[in-house]
Amino acid sequence: MIDWQAIDTVLLDMDGTLLDLHFDSHFWLEHLPRRYVELHQLDEASRRELETRIVGEQGTLDWYSLAYWRRELDVDIVALKREVQHLIGLRGGAMDFLQWLKNAHPRVVLATNADRESLALKLPLTGLEPYLDTIVSSQDVRAAKEDQAFWQALQDREPFDPARTLFIDDNPRVLQSARTFGIRYLLGIRQPNSQRPERTLSEFAALDHFADIYPGNAAPAVKDQPAK
Repeated sequence: MIDWQAIDTVLLDMDGTLLDLHFDSHFWLEHLPRRYVELHQLDEASRRELETRIVGEQGTLDWYSLAYWRRELDVDIVALKREVQHLIGLRGGAMDFLQWLKNAHPRVVLATNADRESLALKLPLTGLEPYLDTIVSSQDVRAAKEDQAFWQALQDREPFDPARTLFIDDNPRVLQSARTFGIRYLLGIRQPNSQRPERTLSEFAALDHFADIYPGNAAPAVKDQPAK
């Protein structure tokens, strides 16, 4: 069980944690490569090359930057995202969890690798913003969450005690980075994409449902990490 009395700050990822990762997986691995070859009248080999390149860029600041891909591919990334924006949606129970957090009064920070253009698209469609005390994007601090520089910059902007902080994210590499920084309470997401099977996170406790960590409910064992 999480001892909520020991937590002052909750850091939340967006894509794959609060939002269903299906939209992003479909856009980057299917929709964008297909529309890219259509718009530039390229062949199937070019599509496969782009798919490989996209996967290879994952985890870098450029990978999360719509401006970077717009320059590199000479396509309007936001316009292409709007073509499939009907796939943007909340993970089950996410809004109830945010409402519960609002009533419980920890400070709630969206700590996301999504850039500001992505946020401008998704926030109005999902209604997340009223439940967040602040939003920090990797674009704001010029470092992805996979890098220690993100966490130091986040703490400089939004002071928090790592020993009294809960961080929830679907990306094991990001969770490992947060652990290295010293964030004590870490939770992964077992099924970030509703259209793909559940995963096993060997190094981190993982959520099936947000309700699992409400006080009084059965919850996954949260692995304490030593404070920095």
